[in-house]
Parts: sequence; structure tokens; C-alpha cells
Amino acid sequence: MTDVAPDRLAALAEAQAPRPHPRPRRSAAPATSGAERLRRGLTRFYLVLFFAYLFLPLAIMSAATFNDSRFPTVLPWVGTTTKWFGVLLDDRLMWDALWTSLIVGAGVVAVSLPTGVAAALLLSSLHARARNIVYALMVSPLLTPGVIIGISTLIFWDRAFGMAGGVVLTILAQASFITGYVMLMVLARMQRFDPGLEEAALDLGASHAQVFRRITLPFLMPALGAAAVIAFLQSFENYNTTLFVKGLDTTLTVYLASQVRTGLTPAVNALGVILIGITVAGAVLYEVKRRADLRRQEGR
Repeated sequence: MTDVAPDRLAALAEAQAPRPHPRPRRSAAPATSGAERLRRGLTRFYLVLFFAYLFLPLAIMSAATFNDSRFPTVLPWVGTTTKWFGVLLDDRLMWDALWTSLIVGAGVVAVSLPTGVAAALLLSSLHARARNIVYALMVSPLLTPGVIIGISTLIFWDRAFGMAGGVVLTILAQASFITGYVMLMVLARMQRFDPGLEEAALDLGASHAQVFRRITLPFLMPALGAAAVIAFLQSFENYNTTLFVKGLDTTLTVYLASQVRTGLTPAVNALGVILIGITVAGAVLYEVKRRADLRRQEGR
């Protein structure tokens, strides 16, 4: 048997020894493509344009409140003043119109909320064919122009009951279509309601009134709160319907529209600044309360 040289044995052993696999190189992070950068840039531009469209008019209106010019404008800037808040306080007609708008808004909420809830409960209990008919009847006032609703309401109540225009007729006219908004919001909430809860309560001996008060109504409370706010805002800003049924009473929107003919002053801007301040303060207080409730729930 032929002897093999030791150096050759070492070379053969080294050649046959398993070699570790080379680690794959990490590929560099893919560079952002031009299309992706363009998409992000367009998104940012759209957001800036969107918020500018929403808040720039409010900012200009607020700035015009402190301009010493007789007209509600920013340019030319005559001088800084706060006298328009005093002029607003002295405008009794505007405050009377605002008070009338608040009364009408509260009345519309009082009428449209129970009517809309009743319509939503009725729709949720009807069969498909009857539900479609009733739904079309309830939604039709939303599709009718406000001018037609105002004129028809005035003619009907005047000829049938001898009721002339005024606060009561304004409430009835506005509630005739605002009820549809309430119904839609409550109906959307009812889609997530489990009827088995009512059936179980009835089986346990509860009356229908108790079931509604203790089961259905608490479940609908979030939708009722939102519907009440929407109904009040819809009433507060309504002009077309109110113009024909207001009678001798004037709401704020009708008063401001009449002032346009004679010339507005920055006192109107001062009223807008006050309303914006109240809205922002309410939103901040709500958010603070919501976060405090969340922290309280997490601490339990």
C-alpha cells in the first residue's frame, strides 16, 4: 500500500471539509420612486388646500372684525379697533332676531325629535313593501325645495286653521322636513339594535313602556343627541322656508339677509367671532371631558 504524504492528506482534508455558506447580503432599502413622491406631494397639497378652503374665510371674517373700516373687509386696513363689539351689543334688532332663532330652534327640536323617533321605530317594524312606501313619504320633504315647503305650509295653516305666520308656524314648517334628518339618524342606529333584548324583557313581564324606557331609549341616546344638534343647526341656518312663514317675527338669517340690502357693518363679523368662540370652547370642553373619562376608565 502506497504511503500518502502528510501534506497531501492535509490538503485533501481541507478540500473535503464543509464550508460555511456565505451570508446573503442585505439589499439596500428600495429608493422611493418618483410616483410615490408625487403622490405624497399631491396629498399634502390637497390637505393644505382643503383646510385653507375651510378656515381661511373664517380667519378673514374674524380679522375684519378688528378693522376700523365701516365695511366688513380686511383691505384696506384702516386701523385696529374693538368698537364693533360695542355696536353689536347696541343692535337690539339683531339680538331680538337671535333670540327668535333660538326659540324656533328649540321648538323644532321638541317637535322633530319625538316625531322622527316614532317614524324610525315604525319603519323598523314594518315589512319590506310597506317600509319602502313609508320611507319614501318621510324622505320626500328633504327633496322638496324650501320655498315650496314655506308657501304650502303658509297656505294650508292659514286656510284650514286661520293661523298667520309667526314663530309657531315657522316651527311647524321647519319641522316638516327636519324630522326626516332625525328619522334617518335614528334609523341608522336601529340597524345595530338586537330585537331579542325587547323580546326577553317582555317575556320577563315588562310592559312595552318599560321596555322602551329602559332598553330602547338608552340604546338610542347617542343618536338622539346627535339628531338634536343637527335639527337645531338646520333650523338656525334655514332661510328659504322661514322667509315665507315668519310673519312679523324675524330670525337671525332673515335679518342678516335684509341687512345686505342696506349695507352690512363689521358688527355682523363680531357676532360670527362670538359664535366661533363658543363653538371652539364647547369642543375643547367636550374633548377634555372625554379624555378625563377615558383616564378614569383605564384607572379602574
